Amino acid sequence: MMQTFHYGASESQVGDLYMPALSMPAVVCLLHGGFWRMPYGREEMSAIAADLVSRGFAVWNIEYRRIGGPGGGWPGTLEDVAAAIDHLAVLAAGEASLDLRRVAVVGHSAGGHLVLCAAAQRAEADARFAPRKVFPTAVAGLAAVVDLHATFTLNSGNNAVSALLGGSPGEHPIRYAQASPLGLVPLQVRQLILHGTEDDALPVEQSREYVKAARHAGDSVDYVELPGMGHMEYLDPASEAHDALCKWLNVVLANPAA
Repeated sequence: MMQTFHYGASESQVGDLYMPALSMPAVVCLLHGGFWRMPYGREEMSAIAADLVSRGFAVWNIEYRRIGGPGGGWPGTLEDVAAAIDHLAVLAAGEASLDLRRVAVVGHSAGGHLVLCAAAQRAEADARFAPRKVFPTAVAGLAAVVDLHATFTLNSGNNAVSALLGGSPGEHPIRYAQASPLGLVPLQVRQLILHGTEDDALPVEQSREYVKAARHAGDSVDYVELPGMGHMEYLDPASEAHDALCKWLNVVLANPAA
């Protein structure tokens, strides 16, 4: 069963909630990519959502304000993700039976950037990027944007980082510091980073450097490098990448001890 709910007043502040035929399921929040831009939307994750719900997870497939639409960019796009995750508490208090002790946030590409930022729970992290009501158990970045400075320098996504943050690192150093996962470690939450060696949109070296830094800062990070894989296979439920994600979710979202 799937229902669409608003977590804000904007047309883009919505999510699709998929419910399995189980009581109190664990929750997987999905964030799509597209370099934070319109017209890319949550339909990119629909096949993944359908597969995950068939495995017994509740799935919250999140839309957010994007570059090119009202309120998209800094800071609205990042604020939306925290607000959408928080909205699970509203859904759980209503008609949805959800186990909020077991919540994973999973994002692809730019969505991976957004979930890593939203999972940051350090006291010194800007509150707009951290959920205040629902704290993820785990976070997975699938070919994620993990270093905004490097992504800006490479001009990935046709100047996408500049469009998101309103300029260069020199023009907005504080924004880059607050919004780059590499600068937010330790996130203090278990992580999975997946990246293909043949990714021509975001180089695998960026994930390698992020994992090294996160582990050095004390984070628990599972890293899976996928030989020969590109940037889009994560959207295919039959892919090796999705299989790796599902195996990890089964471990981190296992039923807690009574």
